[in-house]
Amino acid sequence: MIITIIGIGLIGGSLAITLKENGFAQRIIGVDVSQDNLDKAIRRRLIDEEMGLEEGISAADIVVLATPVDVMLRLLPQILDRISSQQTVIDVGSTKERLLEAVKGHPARERYVATHPMAGTEHSGPEAAIPNLFDHKCTVLIDVGDSAPDAVEMAERLYRSIPMRIVQLDCLSHDVHTAYVSHISHISSFALALTVLAKEKDESHIFELASGGFDSTVRLAKSSPDMWVPIFRQNRDNVLDVLDEHIQQLARFRSLLIKKDFDTFYQLIEEANQISRILKK
Repeated sequence: MIITIIGIGLIGGSLAITLKENGFAQRIIGVDVSQDNLDKAIRRRLIDEEMGLEEGISAADIVVLATPVDVMLRLLPQILDRISSQQTVIDVGSTKERLLEAVKGHPARERYVATHPMAGTEHSGPEAAIPNLFDHKCTVLIDVGDSAPDAVEMAERLYRSIPMRIVQLDCLSHDVHTAYVSHISHISSFALALTVLAKEKDESHIFELASGGFDSTVRLAKSSPDMWVPIFRQNRDNVLDVLDEHIQQLARFRSLLIKKDFDTFYQLIEEANQISRILKK
């Protein structure tokens, strides 16, 4: 199996490591606009060789599009213009509605399977790629009815080889749910980091006093704006919806503190504790 990965960053690089180590891929080709990224990927042996876009597409059994989501909007139609009926294209982006709309009606649309492996870290670039990033995590296949059965089967084989759990959603549901469980978490982390930086002017105090809880809460604030601004742009309406609810909840806690109503505060924390029951399922 020859796999071409377009975009050798955290996700593309980690996928390359995994698929080479588990034997699914015999050869990994890297395509990236950054020569520095390609050089790092070669040095780390994430990829076997680098190629240009057209050459990399034509050589592959599977093309994996792992760029920021705004770049996907431009590249996915170009990739579908160049593939044969024997090839499969997947993306690993965090938003889907606009991307799927961009290739709706494309003659080669059925060779494309929209996917979203739900894994990542706050780091970016090929130097951040790690083995086992995706192990036993969930990956979402989106609008599979619009893809050829053999292409869907190929995508499923790839993810099961890791191994990952597979669920299916339509694109609208996917974008709503990722806004709830991923995108709002990043905005909250960015906002908390800005709050602490604004209020605590002595950086040494942040460093000295920060506990594991603080570090885990603001961990996502280290995430790259190059990746996250396009996600927020493409999923703006869903993110606004959940952000409005989040602001309401924060205002609720603020009001209780003003009123010194700690009995209700206690009840709300108990309600929030129920998330642990859901996450254990």
